[in-house]
Amino acid sequence: MAAPAPALTHEAIIQASWSRCRAFGLNHQSVPAFDQLPADGIAQLLESQHSLVQTTHQEVLPYYENILSNSNCLIMLADHQGQVLTSWGTQRFIDPKLAHGFSAGASWMERCTGTNAIGTALACEQAVHIEHDEHFLKANRFMTGSAAPIFDAERKVIAVLDVSSDSYLPPSHTLGMVKMMSQTVENRLILNLFRGEHFQLTFNTGLNNLDSQWAGLLIFDETGQILSANRRADNLLGLSLSRVSIESLFKVSLMELLNQPDGLPFALQASGRNRFQCLLKRPKQLSVKPRIFAEPTPSPTPAPANTGISLNSLHFGDSRVEKAVRQAERLLEKDIPLLIHGETGVGKEVFVKALHQASSRCKQPFIAVNCAAIPAELVESELFGYEKGAFTGANQKGSIGLIRKADRGTLFLDEIGDMPLPTQARLLRVLQERCVQPVGSAELFPVDIRIISATNRSLREQVQLGRFREDLYYRIGGLTLELPPLRERSDKQALFKRLWEHHREPTQWAGLSREVLELFEQHPWPGNLRQVSSVLQVALAMAEEQPIRPEHLPDDFFVDLEMEPVETPEPLTVDLNDAEDLNRQLQAVGGNISHLARRLGVSRNTLYKRLRQSES
Repeated sequence: MAAPAPALTHEAIIQASWSRCRAFGLNHQSVPAFDQLPADGIAQLLESQHSLVQTTHQEVLPYYENILSNSNCLIMLADHQGQVLTSWGTQRFIDPKLAHGFSAGASWMERCTGTNAIGTALACEQAVHIEHDEHFLKANRFMTGSAAPIFDAERKVIAVLDVSSDSYLPPSHTLGMVKMMSQTVENRLILNLFRGEHFQLTFNTGLNNLDSQWAGLLIFDETGQILSANRRADNLLGLSLSRVSIESLFKVSLMELLNQPDGLPFALQASGRNRFQCLLKRPKQLSVKPRIFAEPTPSPTPAPANTGISLNSLHFGDSRVEKAVRQAERLLEKDIPLLIHGETGVGKEVFVKALHQASSRCKQPFIAVNCAAIPAELVESELFGYEKGAFTGANQKGSIGLIRKADRGTLFLDEIGDMPLPTQARLLRVLQERCVQPVGSAELFPVDIRIISATNRSLREQVQLGRFREDLYYRIGGLTLELPPLRERSDKQALFKRLWEHHREPTQWAGLSREVLELFEQHPWPGNLRQVSSVLQVALAMAEEQPIRPEHLPDDFFVDLEMEPVETPEPLTVDLNDAEDLNRQLQAVGGNISHLARRLGVSRNTLYKRLRQSES
């Protein structure tokens, strides 16, 4: 697969585009050329792009029909050479002298029309938003536009989608929507290419966004070989996927994966220790149904039911965890916000779910929001909801948002330190007034929610650096609870056995060998409880009905075990939004993401996210 072009800032994109325009011999007074194809050329163009046009028109645009009913918007689809294929919406805002530039066969490459959303998106191979005065040619300054390239499975640009208007288009919402539309087209092209003949795995950071167009998509055959993947899958896994085995991406055997229930969510641990929620869809016609050919044997002791974890089962004698549980119990029915602090994988969400189950709100919604996972352009509308027509791409029925979905229940804001500052201001207002004002609405909606937040970084330091609001910090941190990393817990042995019981099959009762328990005790467990669960799931699959021995453990378990202890390096102070500085620091540590994340005091997920944003 082709490597993505380096990400550019908006200012750099415009500056580079204007330089190209001058090199093309254009000036601000130049008239757009459009290089219109002749009639037979247009017919040939449309014939060659028939599948792309039909997919966009029939399978994608119906989900975004609200755009067409919103202001004077025009959606254009162009090929990889900037030639218009078709358009949807209104052309009333277009100068009649330029109308031919918005019909099939017209070219919007920069050499013909200067800086513009379509041509500039193709030139830099990333989504762009071009304001009125950012067009190089004055003739085009009557409009604004957002465009995003569409890539095929080989990561080559095959087309571009554009939303243009003569009225103001909010850059963040419009750009976010056109990115989502282009991703939807890419997804549909991949699915149509394989037509349900192979396994499909959809995955994302949580159940709330598993059905989103931002979910990762993998197509693989019965041998586990990846046949195709969307760009979101690359981003979530931090890899460029090309003809690799799915067993190398997730800590699961192929047989175990193929035996997951069809259409029901399940969790998978990625090789990089990120945990994802997944959905498996089987081929329409499967010649051999995969199953485990193991004869059931009597079990001396029944396996425990896989039910929710209670507060009392969160600790097995560790004083720090027990203290956190007892403190949280005293505040169960009090309107005092909790802030859970701890490293990635220590079980913050499990802890909060247990609190929810132990409270009087247990029968009401539990909504978990990963603040680092929602695209920055859409975070406010996702959280607070929006009125119909509030912005380009707003659903005709509007959206109540995740906060109102949690009404009368518990709202868990994970990785709250990654929440954008403008969103922090709106959240503070919700906490103060107990009301939500959707985007684009003047109406306030009362909410009754218990908010619990979590972070793996020091919010106090983020406040000092100006990255987190001080007033919000004191509002969400009524009581801060610290969950210790696994390596510091005194109840590790009991935890290992409890997690073994949680993951084992009814026929697996042989347990952990003494050698494995000794190795577990020595291990640094950088991924904490999440890593233990992953290791045990792999080991149980390998051991079957035998006791788990060292040979059943995954290779990367021993990589961590053999690492020599090093002195904790001095922390770094780096602007996470400075992509150039981040990449420079990453090179300085030899590309070691974990090492850099520890020095920055952020999670690997957050660092991966920032680095990916610099590439998108």
